Amino acid sequence: MLRTSATAAGRTAAAAPANGAALAGATAGGTRTCGPRTAGEAIAAVEVALADHLDHRVREARAIDDVFAGEVAQRVAGFVRGGGRRLRTAFVWCGWQAAGGGGDPDGPVRIGAAIELLQACALIHDDLMDGSPVRRGAPAVHRQFAELHRTGRMNGSADAYAATAAVLAGDLALAWADDLLTETALALPPHAGRQVHGEWRAMRGEMVAGQYRDVRAQATGSSAVDEALGIATLKSALYTVVRPLALGARMACAETDDRALDALRAAGRCAGLAFQVRDDLLGVYGDPAETGKPADDDLRARKLTYLLAVALKRATEARDADAVDALGPGRAPRSEPDIARMRAALERTGARAVVEDEIVDLCARSVRHFASTGAGPRVQAEFAALVATAAGLRPAPEREGSAAGLRQAPERETVAELLRPAADTESTAAGLRPPAERETP
Repeated sequence: MLRTSATAAGRTAAAAPANGAALAGATAGGTRTCGPRTAGEAIAAVEVALADHLDHRVREARAIDDVFAGEVAQRVAGFVRGGGRRLRTAFVWCGWQAAGGGGDPDGPVRIGAAIELLQACALIHDDLMDGSPVRRGAPAVHRQFAELHRTGRMNGSADAYAATAAVLAGDLALAWADDLLTETALALPPHAGRQVHGEWRAMRGEMVAGQYRDVRAQATGSSAVDEALGIATLKSALYTVVRPLALGARMACAETDDRALDALRAAGRCAGLAFQVRDDLLGVYGDPAETGKPADDDLRARKLTYLLAVALKRATEARDADAVDALGPGRAPRSEPDIARMRAALERTGARAVVEDEIVDLCARSVRHFASTGAGPRVQAEFAALVATAAGLRPAPEREGSAAGLRQAPERETVAELLRPAADTESTAAGLRPPAERETP
């Protein structure tokens, strides 16, 4: 299912050059510049850039209004500083390196910081829409505003106040993200700046489209596998990996080969789908102490995930009436006994094992697509380790040779053997938090 759809996403990538710097054309000025040497260094640089940018924006807010600065701007800044895997930042770096690492070396760092601000907007709004009480192990932003209303003995409904304030907080994070991206794009040569802004504009639209389709699927009680896959593509594959990779490549200011760029996008689509499916599994089987989110939220609301859609399809084909009844649309929110039945049905139908295998296959194809961009062995090793870590696959012991990548494995017990890191690659997944933390909207 995922296998067929993800292959379709990468059809044009199959013809991309398998060697040479296909993405890395003539960079601005014909020179290669310095910058973060690893994804981990990129993440560390983004943390510094975010701290500086957030301090500046809070000072601006204070000049506008002290109450707004103290209750909204500082809360948004604290939320951004409060955690997250910075996964999208790492993919910006991979795209930049795949395209030769040229242009302004601070550019990918600023792009990464802008994406983290956009992610803050998405998470604040998503928690509000889902009614999630916790994010990153702390009260969600809308819950913080509800508590502010209660402790301040304000008039009216605390929930209504919290919802309104959280929308505004998310909007502020989006405004800060747009400002930073626009400043970065304007500093580039005109053609490169237009390309960067075009990728950003598309990413924002796709993020909102995916969120709406997610809400709509819940309202309609949809169970379609294709719809679940479409939502996962919009919400995760494009937003989390495809666009960050492309933004990084555009920041290199290189004359990019369209076939190689297609291969980069195909790599991102496969990886992003793998991450979303892993997130679906964490939503059902993850430990709240590690994920930073309550257990069973997706089941309680009967969110249309790929995991649920596959399970229901298999239950229908097997004529398992009890599983169909447990997983099908109907009453919501679900009770604890309902959730127990749903979890049992997911196991009994074999859906959990199926999607685990899909994750392995998607990661393997993602790394093969990335290799066809012409990126060097060291960058390929970084990308492979990043994909495996974020998808919850364990790295294999170091082997001889400098080639890195993932190979298909028909058996789940061979997942630990998928990675073949380059011998000269230092801590390729450094700086990336473990996949147990849920960071998708």
